[in-house]
Parts: sequence; structure tokens; C-alpha cells
Amino acid sequence: MAKTKILFVTHEMSPFLEISKISEITRQLPQAMQEKGFEIRILMPRFGSINERRNRLHEVIRLSGMNIVVDNNDNPLIIKVASLPAARMQVYFLDNEEYFQRKKTFRDEGDKFFEDNNERSLFFCKGALETVKKLGWSPDVVHCHGWFTAMIPLYLKKVYHDDPTFKDAKVFYSLFNEEKDFALTDTVGSKYAGMAAEEDVSQEDAAVYGSGSYIDVYKGALHYTDVVVTVGENLNKDILQFVEDQKIRVFNPDSAEDYENFATLYEEFASEEVEA
Repeated sequence: MAKTKILFVTHEMSPFLEISKISEITRQLPQAMQEKGFEIRILMPRFGSINERRNRLHEVIRLSGMNIVVDNNDNPLIIKVASLPAARMQVYFLDNEEYFQRKKTFRDEGDKFFEDNNERSLFFCKGALETVKKLGWSPDVVHCHGWFTAMIPLYLKKVYHDDPTFKDAKVFYSLFNEEKDFALTDTVGSKYAGMAAEEDVSQEDAAVYGSGSYIDVYKGALHYTDVVVTVGENLNKDILQFVEDQKIRVFNPDSAEDYENFATLYEEFASEEVEA
């Protein structure tokens, strides 16, 4: 029997970048699933604060060289990889000089959000899916972590739904309390889904992302999600109500280390047919 394939997509992962609880979960969960016999891949941005020499990143020439269109501009995508020998895992990093080589992650030296955080997120989401296509690897489950991955569910359901790489993939989205880390200002957020609508999807499909606020961005992502994973306490009540109203399947792990139930759920959804 073929191994279930899980793609983990995140903006942070220990030890490379540690901003919140997300970095611990995205380090531990993939390893646990790999040890249970799943086939995994992990993608994250190569933010400028990630030390390439210390973490032994190197470019993957065969995967680099694509251009990703964001806001009608071509942006070169460089793919790098690093290994975690103790876990026998590799992590793929998406890099771009304009978007990711600054030393700060989401805020500038004056603690103001970068005005292109919307473009950076969109570049990463589109680039991640194109990278997986180039890998020639078809995931059964795409598990997104963090607001930075919010456009991936939309693209999977509305752009890549007929692509052989992703046509059977189910979307899992982990819901964290990220309100203090959400990095889109009102002005920038309002353009977030609009750029996707201009280039890749219909205005109607992008409309669920609303104003680009924290709540609206999550509502948009979860609208196109098959399973919502609730993590931690103090989750936004409006978002939880949206999940209930939309009747989206919810998985509330007993703990972050509830690996047995994660494995069972991954396998359950990997075996289901995707609705047309």
C-alpha cells in the first residue's frame, strides 16, 4: 500500500525561525508522521534572519529558476534545502531577493509592518505550489500553518483543482491565536485577495477574504479548507463561529503531541474522493 503523502507549509519552523508556538508544532508533527510511515515534505520562506551557513542551506538548481507573478510583476523563485539529520528530514526554503532577504521578518526597524507583506505572502503561496509541481510529488494532504499560508486553500480549490499534482489533495488548516502576529495593515490587507483576483481567480472566489483583516483572511482560508485543526486557547470567537456556520470538519487534538489521532485523520481524508 502506498504511503500517505503530507505536505506541510508554514512560515516558521524550529530551529530555523522561532516566532511562536507554530515553530514547535511544525518541527515535531512532520517528524512524528514520518516515523509513523508517512511520506512528508516541508516548505517555508527563507527569511533573511535564517542563517544559511549555520543551517547549511544550499540551492536546489533543478527546482530554481521559475518566475512567480505577483501584482503583474515577474519575481524569480530560488529554492534551497536544509537537512535535519537527527530527524532524517529535509526542509525546502523559498527565496527571493526582493521579498525575503531583508533581515526583519514582518516589521521594519521602526516596528512598522512591511507594506508588501501581502505580496510576500502571495508569492510564497503560489511559489510553494509551483515548487511541489516541479518536485513531481503529489500530496494527499496539504497542511497549512499560519496566516502567511492563507491563500493556499483558495489556489488548491480554484486554480489547481484539475492539476494532476493536487487534484486529490485535501486541505488541513491549523487555527492558532495569531492576532498579535498578523502582519497586514488595513491598507495592505484590502489588496491581498484583490491581487489574486486580478491574476488567477475570480472576484467572487476571492471575495470570501473580505477586507483582508485578520478575521476575514482566516475566514477566506477556512472557506476552502476540508479540516480545521484548533490549536491552543483563546481562539477568535468570530472565526470559530464561521467554522461552525460553514459546517467545516474540526479536529481538536488532545494536545500538540496527539500524533495517533493526527495520523488516523490524515489517512481517513487521504482515502476519500475529492468532490467535483
